[in-house]
Amino acid sequence: MNERDEEYPALDVIAVGAHPDDAEIACGGTLARLVRQGYQVGIIDLTDGEPTPHSPGPHVRLEEARRAAETLGVQRRVTLDLPNRRLFDSFEARIALAKEFRKYRPKVVIGFGDKTPLASPDHWQAMQITDAAVFYSRLTKWDEYFGGLPVHSIAAQLYFRLAFEPATLHNYSSHFTVDISETLEAKLASIRCYETQFPPAKAYVFERIRGAAMIAGAAAGFAAGETFVSTRPLGTQDLMQFVFPR
Repeated sequence: MNERDEEYPALDVIAVGAHPDDAEIACGGTLARLVRQGYQVGIIDLTDGEPTPHSPGPHVRLEEARRAAETLGVQRRVTLDLPNRRLFDSFEARIALAKEFRKYRPKVVIGFGDKTPLASPDHWQAMQITDAAVFYSRLTKWDEYFGGLPVHSIAAQLYFRLAFEPATLHNYSSHFTVDISETLEAKLASIRCYETQFPPAKAYVFERIRGAAMIAGAAAGFAAGETFVSTRPLGTQDLMQFVFPR
C-alpha cells in the first residue's frame, strides 16, 4: 500500500448529502448493510449544516455527525467547507467534491435525485453539484484544478430520496429497493445522534422514518427498505437471480 492509499483509502460507495443527517435519513440503512457486507463506505457532507436553530455551533453538529457515522460503521466521513443555506451549484463547489472523488476513488456515488419542496433548497443544489463532480472526476487535461490527483471514473451513480419525500422519483425508469430489515434500527440510531436537529419535540420524525422504510420494504417483499434510482437502466445476464436475489 502506498502513502496515498493510506491517507485516502479507496471506498466502494460514497453517499453525498448537503448537510450532516441527509445521508442517514435517506440511505442510512443501506450504508449500514453495505458495511456489514464488507464494503468500504464513506459519506461526504457538502456543508457542516451551520447555522441551525438548536445547535450551539459547528463543533456540536460535527460531533453528532461523527457519532452517527460510527453508529452506521461508515469508515470515512468528510465535511466540505461550503456554506449552509447558501449552497449553490458553482464551479468551485463542483471541483471541491470532484477532488474528494479522485482521492477516495468510489465505484458508486449516491446522492439527491430531485427537488425537496418545503425542505432545504440546498438539496437541489447538492444534486447538481454531485452530478457535475462525477463528470469532473474523470476529465483529463485539467490538472491545474486538481493538485495532481489522478483522474477517476465512477462506474455507477444512484439517486436517493429522503424518507419524507414521495416514494418514487419521476422520469427515471430503474427504481429498486434495498432490504434494510436488519439495519433499520441502526439507521434510526444514527439519526438520533443528531440531538440538535431532532429534540424530544420532534420525536414523531422517527416513526415517520420507520413507517416510510416499512412501506418501501413491503412493496418489495421486505420488512423494511430504502428505494433508489439508477441514472441508467439496470440490466442483467441472469433473469432469475435478478428477479429472485439471494
